Amino acid sequence: MIRVLIFLLLLAAGALGISWLANHPGEISLTWQGYNIQTTVAVASGIIAAIALILALVFGLFGYLWNLPVHLSQRAKRRRKEKGYAALSRGMIAIGAGDAQLARRSAAEARKHLEQEPLTLLLGAQAAQLSGDRAGAEAAFQKLTQDSTTRLLGLRGLHVEAQRRGDQDAALHFAEEAHKIAPLAWSSKAVLDHRAAQGRWETALDVLDRQISAKLIDKETGERQRAVLETALAQEKESQGEWEQALVLARKALSRAPDLIPASVALAQILTRRGELRKAAKIVETAWDRQPHPELAEVYLDLRPGDSNADRLAKARTLARIRPGDPESHIIVARAALAARDFPAARAAMAPLIDEDKRPTQRMCLIMAELEDRETGDEGKVREWLARSARAPRDPVWMADGIAASKWAPISPATGRLDAFVWQTPADRLGTAIEADSWIAQAGTAALEPPAAEPPEPPRLVVAAPEVLPPPAETSEAQTSAPPEIIAPPKAERPSFRANGAPASQKVIFPMPGAPDDPGLAEEPEAPAAGDRIGLP
Repeated sequence: MIRVLIFLLLLAAGALGISWLANHPGEISLTWQGYNIQTTVAVASGIIAAIALILALVFGLFGYLWNLPVHLSQRAKRRRKEKGYAALSRGMIAIGAGDAQLARRSAAEARKHLEQEPLTLLLGAQAAQLSGDRAGAEAAFQKLTQDSTTRLLGLRGLHVEAQRRGDQDAALHFAEEAHKIAPLAWSSKAVLDHRAAQGRWETALDVLDRQISAKLIDKETGERQRAVLETALAQEKESQGEWEQALVLARKALSRAPDLIPASVALAQILTRRGELRKAAKIVETAWDRQPHPELAEVYLDLRPGDSNADRLAKARTLARIRPGDPESHIIVARAALAARDFPAARAAMAPLIDEDKRPTQRMCLIMAELEDRETGDEGKVREWLARSARAPRDPVWMADGIAASKWAPISPATGRLDAFVWQTPADRLGTAIEADSWIAQAGTAALEPPAAEPPEPPRLVVAAPEVLPPPAETSEAQTSAPPEIIAPPKAERPSFRANGAPASQKVIFPMPGAPDDPGLAEEPEAPAAGDRIGLP
């Protein structure tokens, strides 16, 4: 719009000038070299304007011809850049699509036209990674580290390559170098995970604080990871006898993450050692109301080591009244009642968990097997419950990256990831479980029918021993900071019960050689001694 106004103003000025010349006629006389030239002012003005225009055209043409080689060179460079960027675009698309051959060709073409472009090196490195050429990828990333503007990009690529070949020391070195330049998310996480894997909780807390200050992670995640690290550090301080520092750290961890069960357990254990039993009981009761957990029950029942089994049963009932409908409440009462030899109370506690419409878990079946063994001594019922436990649903355990562990740990034993353990139920083998349950149902129905003249021999189905996680035992100071124990399936052996009510697993054969109440074969290899009977402490 402004240009149009300027053009109109210039046009108006020209018209006014021509009009002024027309209204003021005059003559110009020029004598030079014997020539006398006379003309009007208007004609002289036109001649001067024409000469100026011709001179401008001549000088413009001369300048164009003078700068023609430069223009041709710049045009060729522009064309090379256009081809190079087009090759980069094709190569990036090929990388995303997984076309390694097209990516390599595009990288070679881009390198031909854009040799000094950092994106060319990046495309070549990614094409080499896609093709499996680790050496070529590392060489490209090494070139990127030589330029200050792309150094972080090169360190990132070298870090990834070091992780792929399993060189954790080199991966940590590249992450630390990048972390010195800028607190990036990937470098901070790598340094944090490595220091946590080494058990350097205090330095890991420092790295985490810098992450939170730089807003690389959200506040909720940062507070949760702080609580995990403070819990681990509190357990370490407790094992070293530094009770005051451990108490402060455990309280901080619990305030940051009230749902972190290990923080509640650690704080309750520290308060118990200090003799503050009421505070410890309050911590456990609050955590139990939020999420019932076997480790909380263990700490609660062991507040006073000198308590009798009857006292422990009373405390178990007190804890169960907080969450009366939770299966864990029934289980802790049943276990305490078994220890106190109050078998009716144990059976009443387990009754809601083993109804016909329920499917008891492995731990429930094993508790019922121990109850039958201690109360009635009925070997048939004991074997029936053990058989049901072989294919019963699994109980929740600490899981991290698909690995089940007997105790919580701040990092994953597989990947070193911080805050990886969660309390969950492992995957259940539904097909095998249904098959085993159908065999049990058929065996029970067949026992009520009269025997045929020549009953056919049923197939023998061998069921492997289940993966049984025993209830957590009392942890010592040395066990507090020990790494998590990876659970492996136990070997098949003769069933035997422990004092805490968790029987060992055994191999069960369907169909059984005799009826459930059959005392067995007449010839036994070796009769057990009086004190070796199953279930006796």
